Amino acid sequence: MNIDMANSDDKALISEDTAHQISSDPWYQVGFVLTTGVNSAYVLGYSGSVMVPLGWIGGTCGLILAAAISLYANALLARLHEIGGKRHIRYRDLAGHIYGRKMYSLTWALQYVNLFMINTGFIILAGQALKATYVLFRDDGVLKLPYCIALSGFVCALFAFGIPYLSALRIWLGFSTFFSLIYITIAFVLSLRDGITTPAKDYTIPGSHSARIFTTIGAVANLVFAYNTGMLPEIQATIRPPVVKNMEKALWFQFTVGSLPLYAVTFMGYWAYGSSTSSYLLNSVKGPVWVKAMANLSAFLQTVIALHIFASPMYEFLDTKYGSGHGGPFAIHNVMFRVGVRGGYLTVNTLVAAMLPFLGDFMSLTGALSTFPLTFVLANHMYLMVKRHKLSTLQISWHWLNVAGFSLLSIAAAVAALRLIMVDSRTYHLFADL
Repeated sequence: MNIDMANSDDKALISEDTAHQISSDPWYQVGFVLTTGVNSAYVLGYSGSVMVPLGWIGGTCGLILAAAISLYANALLARLHEIGGKRHIRYRDLAGHIYGRKMYSLTWALQYVNLFMINTGFIILAGQALKATYVLFRDDGVLKLPYCIALSGFVCALFAFGIPYLSALRIWLGFSTFFSLIYITIAFVLSLRDGITTPAKDYTIPGSHSARIFTTIGAVANLVFAYNTGMLPEIQATIRPPVVKNMEKALWFQFTVGSLPLYAVTFMGYWAYGSSTSSYLLNSVKGPVWVKAMANLSAFLQTVIALHIFASPMYEFLDTKYGSGHGGPFAIHNVMFRVGVRGGYLTVNTLVAAMLPFLGDFMSLTGALSTFPLTFVLANHMYLMVKRHKLSTLQISWHWLNVAGFSLLSIAAAVAALRLIMVDSRTYHLFADL
């Protein structure tokens, strides 16, 4: 297929028109956007969802290898931001330019599923953090998880009404980093103290042989989920020129300094509690009530900010397609539009989160269905399509190997994740109070 063969109808799909602000952010602000995603409250689950199924060797090697592969795939995608004489500010625009109308629609569908499930997971996380805070003071079973999830969705909606676009986060990224450091530091220190006082630990990988196969595949999907956003072109759209060079700086920041807190809390949590590590690390740690409450509240607040990042492509689509297109972002008619449209979107997210609050399963299924295809399969194939005349036979073979390998891994991970959801669905009921 030749990328110049896309007909005029296909190219009409690609537009730089947007109701949101682009090309305005320095590379370090974009780096903090990426780091906010990596060090979201999801990191409190990696000790249980990655290290427990894989063990020390598999988990450690897996985290490092997944980081290297993810950096490589994201760098490939960043280099495709300017092709055909224009910037492609949306993932679907880039796919539409290279492949045509059908892949434009398929990419948008994959990305929508990816971001919807990530946002659903964030609302579950926020609900878990609220419930964990409540239980510290009153373990009477009155405030159940579905109620906490509903409250979390409401707070996320309030935040979405007030922040019109991704670039407007600015100071909130500083708050996000501050909140992340609070819960990561507390989880790290309390885990270290518990690990020292209880030296006898069991690192045996749990489950039967057949169960381990599925949990291992699911953990691999979680590894991919940990580092990738599935919306790199949308984030890159906010960066100042030169867009490729600056995006590569932001990516290096994400995968070096930005990932250190993730490694610290993941390894320390597993070292301290072994195979009994909770899927939400703050449920495992022991310490003063006020310290644990501060960590949980920080996780809740950071999750509200992080969700806004991953919801921004949907917000941009709705604002650009259906918004008024005139007046400032805080004009009354634009604020009311955000209240109606974003409120409706987050209501659906919150309802799904309350019905199926199985956080680990959502991470696995999201990685399988959308993160693998968007970040690894499409990135390698699109780079192959655009640069194929400049690549050696060995380089072409390498990219095809990536496309085939990650496609198979995506299918296997989807099967494993669906099995986990079926097992949990038999164990728990809808709107379960986990």
